[in-house]
Amino acid sequence: MTPAAPTPAPAPGNELGEFLRARRAALTPERAGLPDDGRLRRVPGLRREELAQLAHVSIDYVVRLEQGRTRRVSRPVLDALADALQLAPDEREYLLTLADVAPTAAPRRPGRPEVAPGLRQLLATMPDVPAMILNRRMDVLAWNAGAAALLTDFAALPGPERNLIRLTFLDEDVRARYADWPRAARACVAVLRMEAGRAPDDPALAALIAELTDRDRDFRTWWATHQVRGPRQLTKTYHHPLAGPLTLDVHQFSVDTHPDQQLIAYTPPPDSPSQEALRFLLQWSSTAHTR
Repeated sequence: MTPAAPTPAPAPGNELGEFLRARRAALTPERAGLPDDGRLRRVPGLRREELAQLAHVSIDYVVRLEQGRTRRVSRPVLDALADALQLAPDEREYLLTLADVAPTAAPRRPGRPEVAPGLRQLLATMPDVPAMILNRRMDVLAWNAGAAALLTDFAALPGPERNLIRLTFLDEDVRARYADWPRAARACVAVLRMEAGRAPDDPALAALIAELTDRDRDFRTWWATHQVRGPRQLTKTYHHPLAGPLTLDVHQFSVDTHPDQQLIAYTPPPDSPSQEALRFLLQWSSTAHTR
């Protein structure tokens, strides 16, 4: 009897296949609307043949996609896979980014560290609102006194360490300021994963991911889940060592003149304890800097 040919190993750098496998493993047959066939399951997620059935493609095609033996996928097939896997809008966008049918565009260049003087002036004229300028890697390019008082003294950090995701995972003081650190940190990983799909050739982004993967076990675990998320309205609660609990809305604004940059601003609900706490923090910060 001729032995069966070995199953090909997944291709290196196979982001598309890894994402499909992760989303397949995360979707139970019950959620997918499949009946119980009575067969013993080794894992809780969908089998490859079940995904193929739901997407109306062959099992061999699903296998080739997951093993990285093809990335050329038609848009209707990608839509069918996204529907079958019940992907959220951010996940669907990420799937299209990874596949060869992603919209053709000029390669994205890493965000320039320069911040327009007008933006720096804008930050300075917002004394009552912590605010900063980030690039898409979440490097902190510019900030005002309120942002430094809320999060950390960015000026005291070497340039390469001024990264919001890096600080969230590797700086104990910043980490301790999040009331729900796991929730905030997982959101950071999802944002970073989305950006990695958009800019696969950014060496600084690759270096950041490599450092976090090497130094933080939680980052390694969450990175492997392939969760993705784009910009959205957020509310975060901080435990500040001076001001106490602060619940703030996080606003994200794109910068038209610098597409790789965004303005982040933090505001409290009107007439709330957080508004009073933030007012105290900003007054303390202003007094401390004038001594």
